[in-house]
Amino acid sequence: MAHGCASGLHPDVFEPHLSAWALTIDGEAFASSSGHLLPVRWQGQPAMLKVTDEPEELAGNRLMVWWNGGGAAPVLAHGGNALLLARAQGLDTLTQMVHQGRDDEATRILCATAAQLHAPRPSPRPALVPLEPWFNALWAGAQTHGGVLEHCASTARTLLAAPRDTMVLHGDIHHGNVLDFGPAGWLAIDPKGLYGERGFDHANLFCNPDPESALAPGRFERRIEIVAQVAGIERQRLLQWVLAWAGLSMVWSEEDHGVPGRTLEIAQKAAAALGLVD
Repeated sequence: MAHGCASGLHPDVFEPHLSAWALTIDGEAFASSSGHLLPVRWQGQPAMLKVTDEPEELAGNRLMVWWNGGGAAPVLAHGGNALLLARAQGLDTLTQMVHQGRDDEATRILCATAAQLHAPRPSPRPALVPLEPWFNALWAGAQTHGGVLEHCASTARTLLAAPRDTMVLHGDIHHGNVLDFGPAGWLAIDPKGLYGERGFDHANLFCNPDPESALAPGRFERRIEIVAQVAGIERQRLLQWVLAWAGLSMVWSEEDHGVPGRTLEIAQKAAAALGLVD
């Protein structure tokens, strides 16, 4: 087996799992916000080995196992802090699709993937994180900065106080987390393992895949129309979730010393559509 260090990451991160699952290295290791990842081959099949100690990502790993390939990348093996996933081999990406003028198609694919993930399963669901604590940062941010964040926070409180259609949530559905698996279709990766109202899972796509695309003239309005129709979410409720999500995203961006440009504009668009601002 082709063991050894990969791309400067310490080999001990991957070594136990390479041995246990008889994996061969098939590319350079890299680190992401979701953990350490290494392209490998498992029984000749392209796969991705993910190792993480983050509680949020471990919850996501348990959810990937529970989904069992229904709307999500198939799990080939799992144990402890490691997850072995089938690796996407399709040639298309949702980001490319958007840049090619096929935004409607990409939006419909994201909605279809979310619907698969939200479908009921016969087995008991794994331990999940309630949605409400995720918004704690927004309460503090709104108090500090005011402005449109106050509308974001008050809207989020209203939604969380009376949730509808509560279910297992991915928590981070966007153009980079739904991949082309060829004949198997478009499947999700990197869930956060949340539980709450399904409308939340449709909000992040409005801020992606990049500022230019998300804020293209007429793009926001068109996406609202498509998602409301395809996902069967009341337009006002969807706008409220977009506003709540954009506010939370702005606060997180500030915590990471980022510039909340696109999310601020998305929040303003949603607030205007709801009649909260001129």
